[in-house]
Formats: sequence, C-alpha cells, structure tokens
Amino acid sequence: MKTISVAHSPDADDIFMYYAIKLGWVSNKEVLFDNIALDIETLNTEALKNTYDITAISFALYPKIRNEYALLRTAVSFGEGYGPKLVKRKGTILKKKFKVALSGTHTTNAMLFKIAYPQATIIYKNFLAIEDAVLSGEVDAGVLIHESILDFNNTLIVERELWDIWKELCKATLPLPLGGMALRRSMPLHRAIICEDMLIKAVDIAHHHQGLLSKMLLERNLVRVNQRTLQTYLGLYANETSIEMSDTQYIAINTLFEIGFKYGFYDQCIDAKTFLIPKEYEALRNS
Repeated sequence: MKTISVAHSPDADDIFMYYAIKLGWVSNKEVLFDNIALDIETLNTEALKNTYDITAISFALYPKIRNEYALLRTAVSFGEGYGPKLVKRKGTILKKKFKVALSGTHTTNAMLFKIAYPQATIIYKNFLAIEDAVLSGEVDAGVLIHESILDFNNTLIVERELWDIWKELCKATLPLPLGGMALRRSMPLHRAIICEDMLIKAVDIAHHHQGLLSKMLLERNLVRVNQRTLQTYLGLYANETSIEMSDTQYIAINTLFEIGFKYGFYDQCIDAKTFLIPKEYEALRNS
C-alpha cells in the first residue's frame, strides 16, 4: 500500500469534502491517504515547491505549477453570486493607495484585487488574522475569505464584493473559480486515477450525507463554526457542483486564466482540460 500525502486547508468545506476518506467511508487497498491541514497561502507556497502528492490550491496559482501538477476534477469551490469580501471600518473612506491585508500572494482573490486596485499597498496575513488587522487599524481594509465572509464584526462594512470585480472582468455570467486540487505529475498514472476517483467518491458521499458528516465534524471540534453557519457555508462552497467539474466551470477557469494572462500574471494562456488526468488510460490499459 502506497502512502499519499494530501494537503488541504483547515476551513470547513475542505475538511468536509475530505473527511469521508479520513473516517474510512472511502478506501482502496492500493493507497493510503495521509492528510495535512494548512492555510491557503502555505498550501500555494508548498505547491510551488512540489511538496505534497495531492494538494488544495487556489485556481489562480495553477498555471504556475502546471508542469509539476495535474488539475483534479473534484473537491472544487466556486462562488456564484458570492465570494471573498473587501471590508473596511464603518465611516472610513479608502484612498487610492490604501493599505490592505490579503490571505496570500497566489490566491484568486489576490489576483482579482490587484487588477482592480493596482495602487493599493498590500500585506499578507493568515486569513484568520485579517479581520483583527482591519479592526485594529493595522490596515485600512482586508479581503475576508472562507467562513469569515458569513460572520464578521458589526463595526465593519463591505466596501466591495470580489464577485463584482469578477463579473466586470469576465464580462459573462460564470461562477468565480476559487479553490481546487492538484496531483503531482510524477505519480504513476494508474495510481493517479485511483486517487482522483477516491476523492470524487469522498466528495459525493459527503454531499449526500451532509447531515451525518456535519454532525460528526462538529462533535469532534474539527470546524470553527456552529451548525447553522456550517450548513450555510457548505451550501456555498461544498455542494453538488464540488463533486466533479462541469463544462461551465471549465469555461470559468479558462476565463480566469485568460484574465491573468492579459494582466501579466502568467507566461501563457492555458486550457484547463488539457491538464486533467487522462482517465481514458484505464480503458486502454485493460483492453
């Protein structure tokens, strides 16, 4: 049995989508998953170093790791009419060169923010520390992600939804690609297919047994939110669209890559589907 390292974030949707494997609801005699929970900035940085076999990433990072990692079809998070929020203290006005806290250099929200606010002064913080940085006055504003978008201090106000920036840039009605997963290309193809199939099954089972799995996560103190917030959050970011990507989602990812290339974030524009694991290999192998 081969041990495979799987890195994901500690936010509720990633934990929810992975834990069917952790609890033994999905298994395979050929591989054993060893999971690591890290914040998204660390995950993106470690992906650039080719550290983990499978890792959660920001979609905006993927073109920079395409030669080392294949893009997985599952465990994805998109925003549809919602997403990260730029918040500030009530009663304040942001100047052109305002100071802002972002959750990471290579996140999707960072790329969109930099395009929309090219003169802002950026500092990077763990996503859990951003709200306090705004409240204390360390920064003028901050981009909240994950569960923070649902419950933040009532002295803060939303300056701008990053969903609105996305709509203006993509000029179409497409979901906002936020987070996905990638698998190291050096993994044997047969094993890579097994791993992806296990993750697809895990997300599918989690979605169809949301009530039971949510209760177990809450009882084990594995999430930072209460039951009501967890249900709302999973409805946003770990739902039926997370199980296996649709054509619309691929179009959205490619649009994100096109925008990134246009504004100089990437060295070339790529097509997401050409970087998937070729599942047809199994049929050919067994024919």
